[in-house]
Amino acid sequence: MAFSTTTNPPQSAFNVFVYGSLLADDIVRALLKRVPPSNPAILHNYHRFSIKGRVYPAILPVENKRVNGKVLLDISVPELNILDAFEDVEYERTTVDVSLMDSSKTLQVETYVWVDKRDPDLYGEWDFEEWEVLHKGDFLKMTMGFSEEMELPESKTRVATYESFYAQEENKSKP
Repeated sequence: MAFSTTTNPPQSAFNVFVYGSLLADDIVRALLKRVPPSNPAILHNYHRFSIKGRVYPAILPVENKRVNGKVLLDISVPELNILDAFEDVEYERTTVDVSLMDSSKTLQVETYVWVDKRDPDLYGEWDFEEWEVLHKGDFLKMTMGFSEEMELPESKTRVATYESFYAQEENKSKP
């Protein structure tokens, strides 16, 4: 006797809300080898924090706050795996609803929420324009190194890549 079960096919494309370094097309291209289509969007009831000692932000749920970002459309499963590895253990991929700015439609998307909800290193509000001027160049170099490293059999995590890259940069700037 054969059993017939109906299951939903695995999802083949994802939409991902980004709000930090992935707002920069150069960073996305370094990771995914392409820049997917995107739409500006707002994530309601979240706040984008700066993180002491880091150049990238974190988001956490906060009543009556909002995070402006964009939705990367049609992200494949292999690309989502790359983003998961890039966000590493510091973030948890979560399904949320965002409002698209150009149409006010609501869209269910994936995003990366900071894991440590009581992190004492979170403060203020992260500023993309400031990051672009002060940190994008070095962050792009680190991201390209991470992307190359991912292709190796024993690659480092993104956090390890970040820490070793920025430690090297710090040593270069010492007299």
